[in-house]
Amino acid sequence: MALLRQEVDPGEVGLDAKALDRLDQHFAHYVDEGRLPGYLVAVSRGGRVAHLTTHGRRDIAAGLPVEADTLWRIYSMTKPVTAVAALILVEEGRLSLDDPVDRHLPAFAEPRVYVSGSGADTVTRPADGPIRVRHLMTHTSGLTFAFYHTHPVDALYREAGLESSVVPGSNLAETTDVYASLPLQFEPGTQWNYSVASNVLGRIIEVVSGQPLDTFFAERIFGPLKMTDAGFRVTDEQATRLSELYGDADGGGIEPIPGLPLHGRPRFLSGSGGMVASAHDIHRFAELLRRRGELDGTRLLAPETVDLMTSNHLPGGADLRAFGSRPAHDEPGNDGVGFGLSVSVVIDPARTQAPSGLGTYGWSGVATTTFWVDPSRDLSVQFMTQVRPKSSHTIFPDLKRLVHEAVTD
Repeated sequence: MALLRQEVDPGEVGLDAKALDRLDQHFAHYVDEGRLPGYLVAVSRGGRVAHLTTHGRRDIAAGLPVEADTLWRIYSMTKPVTAVAALILVEEGRLSLDDPVDRHLPAFAEPRVYVSGSGADTVTRPADGPIRVRHLMTHTSGLTFAFYHTHPVDALYREAGLESSVVPGSNLAETTDVYASLPLQFEPGTQWNYSVASNVLGRIIEVVSGQPLDTFFAERIFGPLKMTDAGFRVTDEQATRLSELYGDADGGGIEPIPGLPLHGRPRFLSGSGGMVASAHDIHRFAELLRRRGELDGTRLLAPETVDLMTSNHLPGGADLRAFGSRPAHDEPGNDGVGFGLSVSVVIDPARTQAPSGLGTYGWSGVATTTFWVDPSRDLSVQFMTQVRPKSSHTIFPDLKRLVHEAVTD
């Protein structure tokens, strides 16, 4: 276990301590009002932690506080880790972004694209081309999620038992075969649709490396970066530090809800959202990206590879709102934000919902966790809590605004 600690006074790195106090007070109100159980927020400049606050409870019923070593289910923040794993294989020449997916997963040969109808009356056609690895990493593959309820293919996912993106009781290989049996929403490369694609990428990593996904992550990423608590499960020793997961209660406030089955190695190793990690782990991963592939003398990726990962890959410089598969992604938060290889990328700060520097990249998780790196300000931020809300909230835009107000140079 390693702890994240404040390393420098805010003023020494161009941050306003009073503005950071306002940030803390803002989110303390969320806790006081019963909208969050507790939280951790860390702001770093030049790689040094200049602000670190914990507040509230990781387990309300037990009265256990949020601490620097608290463990968090990071859900979709797993996706950038999966992308780094895939890029390691790309640099080794064992995988290419232009590889057809069926080169590694034969079940994806001859994909079909939705045309019309629903259920048993669904009409499809052969895709014009294959799904490629880059389509998985940019969420332009035509795959989807069952929970959208906005397209007939979403319903087919639900009929196939994919409400939670995994067929109950199946492993990663079995579930990706089910994905392959379903039609694509659109021709690969023609739209952006957040989807199960990172699970397919995770399975490709297993096939190409010859290792289970958790083993590859541990040996090639977590170990070298000293991400000592990161993984797909918690040990008996770690379990006492794991935060309870909460959801919005019908009568207001929050209540405990089931979370990832982390006690024991999961049968399904989700490259989309299976990880648990500490604030120290997230800081180490963000530092790897901020430093363009190297940390403490350990290089996992070439600088050019990280630059590729954190650049917008949507055609014509489009943002998520313009290129998104509507109506699922037609929302204000997608204005001015493009997409790289499993991270969002700010391409037009003047249009973003909250203040952001050009080129800022990162990603979030469904339990209200997030991280981002702003290269223009040499700034990295993370916010950790454990609430799965029923509807969107203003936590992330508020956080970005408050951090922006704290930057003095």
